[in-house]
Amino acid sequence: MELGLTPLAALCVLLALAVAAAPVAATEVEVEISTAEVQSSYIVHVAAGHAPRLPRRGLLTTRAYGSFLRDHIPVELSTPAPRVLYSYSHAATGFAARLTGRQAARLASSGSVLAVVPDVMQELHTTLTPSFLGLSPSSGLLPASNGASDVVIGVLDTGVYPEGRASFSADASLPPLPPGKFRGGCVSGPSFNGSKFCNNKLVGAKFFHKGQKAALGSAFGEDAESPLDTNGHGTHTSSTAAGSAVADGAFFDYARGNAVGMAPGARIAVYKVCWKGCASSDILAAFDEAIADGVDVISLSLGSNGKAPDFYSDTTAVGAFRAVSKGIVVSASAGNSGPKESTAVNVAPWFLTVGASTLNRQFPADVVLGNGETFTGTSLYAGEPLGTTKVPLVHAGDVGSKICEEGKLNSTVVAGKIVFCDPGVYARAAKEQAVKLAGGAGAIFGSPEAYGEQAMTSAYVHPATAVTFAAAEKIKKYISEQTSPTATIVFRGTVVGPTPPSPRMASFSSRGPNSRTPEIFKPDITAPGVDILAAWTGANSPSELPSDTRRVKYNIISGTSMSCPHVSGIAALLRQARPEWSPAMIKSALMTTAYNMDSAGGVIGDMSTGKASTPFARGAGHVDPNRAVDPGLVYDAGTEDYITFLCALGYTDKQIAVFGSSANCSTRAGSSVGDHNYPAFSVVFATNKMAVVRQRRVIRNVGGDARATYRAKVTAPDGVLVTVSPRTLRFTATQKTQEYVVTFAQRIFGSVTGNHTFGSIEWSDRKHTVTSPIAITWPASQVAEM
Repeated sequence: MELGLTPLAALCVLLALAVAAAPVAATEVEVEISTAEVQSSYIVHVAAGHAPRLPRRGLLTTRAYGSFLRDHIPVELSTPAPRVLYSYSHAATGFAARLTGRQAARLASSGSVLAVVPDVMQELHTTLTPSFLGLSPSSGLLPASNGASDVVIGVLDTGVYPEGRASFSADASLPPLPPGKFRGGCVSGPSFNGSKFCNNKLVGAKFFHKGQKAALGSAFGEDAESPLDTNGHGTHTSSTAAGSAVADGAFFDYARGNAVGMAPGARIAVYKVCWKGCASSDILAAFDEAIADGVDVISLSLGSNGKAPDFYSDTTAVGAFRAVSKGIVVSASAGNSGPKESTAVNVAPWFLTVGASTLNRQFPADVVLGNGETFTGTSLYAGEPLGTTKVPLVHAGDVGSKICEEGKLNSTVVAGKIVFCDPGVYARAAKEQAVKLAGGAGAIFGSPEAYGEQAMTSAYVHPATAVTFAAAEKIKKYISEQTSPTATIVFRGTVVGPTPPSPRMASFSSRGPNSRTPEIFKPDITAPGVDILAAWTGANSPSELPSDTRRVKYNIISGTSMSCPHVSGIAALLRQARPEWSPAMIKSALMTTAYNMDSAGGVIGDMSTGKASTPFARGAGHVDPNRAVDPGLVYDAGTEDYITFLCALGYTDKQIAVFGSSANCSTRAGSSVGDHNYPAFSVVFATNKMAVVRQRRVIRNVGGDARATYRAKVTAPDGVLVTVSPRTLRFTATQKTQEYVVTFAQRIFGSVTGNHTFGSIEWSDRKHTVTSPIAITWPASQVAEM
């Protein structure tokens, strides 16, 4: 589920680097920069009005800033001579150079310079996520799985655009797939030659359009009948999951680095199911085909729009059930309907449901007001930047349309000004276009109040930035109080660093509790899903605006659609490293080894509130691939367990049959939804204050020691007494599984201040820590009484 895409993602709404340290204000540079005469590397951000003019061919040479340095560094500071390394003209305006500390400080004090930033040496890495996740070719899960070279990931999405995209090129280093391993292949269609594009990396490409074509009739278009991705979403997700390593990948100069998927050795099979929408019939047909082809993992960045439907009427859930029954892991996006509660979709227990969180990378673009106040926004604008000279600033509500609706802005008033636009029904890219057409110099986009500390990054064609709700309110106040408000926007490129702490939960990431079965904890886990760089189609612009003529090989977008393929790729690595594990065991390993603390040592934050997130936002925690390969204990579940779960929901035999089972639920009487063998606990209390809920679990030892003893540690949620029996589990070579019971009893005395309280159960043998979150849901009446 990618956030902010236009028309396709609106319909398929749930389709769900050598860089510098943070710049320092010029007045602070003297403190930050060493005055030693030894040269170091710095990045110098130059005010646009003082930068060399961009030549016709669009690039500046390193000599372009030679005269700039001669003009700004006096003779007495000119030894040793500065040396320009790079000149920047798109992602930033300025240059990188070897300078002494005094030379750097002198430049920072100049009115022509916006900031001087010490360069930071870093290893080559992707859209940043493999290194952020700890994936290394020298140790841990990646070498243990050989990059998942025997695994095929099926991606159900908008297709693939392989031409000129090295992420999908043939890889001579890949061994042949085992005989009979994969039975799929590639089909051809308009603009897609299957025999040309498919190889030992892209092993499958098919399309499913009959449902969509029937709905659209002649509007569908015959030329669309191929696996070719004309949107970009599918190319992005498939390369995120398993794209081959490509050096120097970037969106213009943003996020430059080694672009590589989570499982670089895995093979990709694409099943195009989304066109101008995503028909359930097409999705189910793709599931059918993928199972027949023999994929090992299915990556599903799509889902229902609105509340999760009953499982038996949800064709995606049904198709996933069949896949999981065949041993296929199905990783699915949780949705982009956060931060409201109970918005997660793909919530059946057989899904591996993924939320979205941030990396330690940002693309700051500052709004500088006429009174000197600065508000950091976010932008991927790669054109000619605005100058340091501030221009008039207006609120869109005063010039025709507060949400910047195209055709409604007064061009006479807007011309030459920066326009502030309120959030509304139109995509930011469309608002940007409206400002551009009205002659505006630039745009500032406010964010919804519910998004809190998050503003969404976009690939703007016109100078623009998005700011948080709080910043937007202050900017609007400034406009209303000034007779002649002014502003400019300073684009700062790519910044990687510890501030703010990471990860943080994305405001848009859909939340629990599970709206369909609250006893099943959802989402399961979180992974990077904010501002992710991956391959992009050549048939669509990065902004998806028809007027945007740019074409790029990589794009940066956000959504649970982006976090899902991260986990799909990691699941592929686990599938090869632990071929004996079932899909439930793989999910269990990922959940029980996830971490819940951010880079600053606090609980993973929630951008919507600015406070600590809850398990209903982050799931069991942030995925930790290297720990997942050796979890110690796992919770397993198979087809019969899922059927028992469905029976416990009260499904009829006819409804059960939808899932391919002839089971008679009368033979499974007494089963409880809460007893499903899940790696987490979710308890719903009735109004009775003396209620007691018991849930049973069976856990399996998969650690290196057949003889192992695990002891329980309980962190009880507020208002609940939690008892684990037994508190010690002993495993041997012949006793690989153990059962335990958890009793949740409401405390007679105590206080509960919210609708939910949280805790955890940890099993440890001093080598492994196996953690399961506990979520308690309280009736509103009881919260008020306690």
